[in-house]
Amino acid sequence: MRIISTLALTPAQEKLLAQASGGAELNHRACRGVDEIAELLTTGCDALLTFRMPDDVATRTPGLKWIQLLSAGADHTPKHLISSGALAVTTASGIHATPIAEYTLASMLAYAHNLHVTMRAQMRRAWMRNWEFMDTVDELRGKTLGVIGYGSIGRETARLAAAFGMTVIALKRDPAMHADPGWWPPGLGDPEGVIPARWYGPEQRVEAVSESDYLTITLPATQYTRKFIGAREIAAMKPGAYIVNIGRGEVIDERALIDALRAKKIGGAGLDVFEQEPLPAESPLWDLENVILTPHMSGACKSYMDKACELFAENLRHFRAGEPLLNLVDPTQGY
Repeated sequence: MRIISTLALTPAQEKLLAQASGGAELNHRACRGVDEIAELLTTGCDALLTFRMPDDVATRTPGLKWIQLLSAGADHTPKHLISSGALAVTTASGIHATPIAEYTLASMLAYAHNLHVTMRAQMRRAWMRNWEFMDTVDELRGKTLGVIGYGSIGRETARLAAAFGMTVIALKRDPAMHADPGWWPPGLGDPEGVIPARWYGPEQRVEAVSESDYLTITLPATQYTRKFIGAREIAAMKPGAYIVNIGRGEVIDERALIDALRAKKIGGAGLDVFEQEPLPAESPLWDLENVILTPHMSGACKSYMDKACELFAENLRHFRAGEPLLNLVDPTQGY
């Protein structure tokens, strides 16, 4: 078996993959763009570990049977690869659970305790009096968190939120299926789906958002999820509700969200993803005081590739044994 990684691996990562693959030939190199990836692929391989790939990867790469993505989403993968089912494509769902769940709670805590206000005051060298916060600072304990998309990230967010004393409600494509069969690091998340107090399906999203004091959006970008949270859903949110989006920018109607934030019809938003990235300098989101904004970095973590290689190694063992791969993309759903 031959494996190609379009990112450079450490000796420890090489050793892990060599053990899992039974000593397969491993070619790895840090590629700076699709052209370099295309050049590397001409040697051929059975399995490819990568973020991105050329559109003609299937014909360019002799013997390719499986692509292990380094991202939780597959929306950047050539659509014909997914829809045809000619190759197995698996995602890195699960490796982002800890950093993104922690980011989500950090955003919620920052909003609840007005840290975004005090940090802006710090930049102005303005000392705010503590009495100014008595009517605005709140606690997470006792509040309801709505998780829209109860996958690995949503489940770890739910576990942390429950530890803060929050009630969790969950929305997923099939609310009757509580367990998650994907890859999980030990001790993380809610694999069996025991945390949510209530479950909702996609057609019940107005009800779910209307019950939530805090809302986190962890949906992938597919034909079914674009503008999933639109003007109707935003209008149904509580006046003081805070929404965090770490999924994809297209999942929320950005114009409707901006209008609601400007008019203070909702409390605020923590946004890591946007309809257009980089976010244009003229976007009003930059200047809204009830917005905490970051540049699509919620999944960043020093141990990113270590976790990715742990998942890849597990999938390599499945691949060699002819067992079903973990996090296999469903061609009918796009994730």
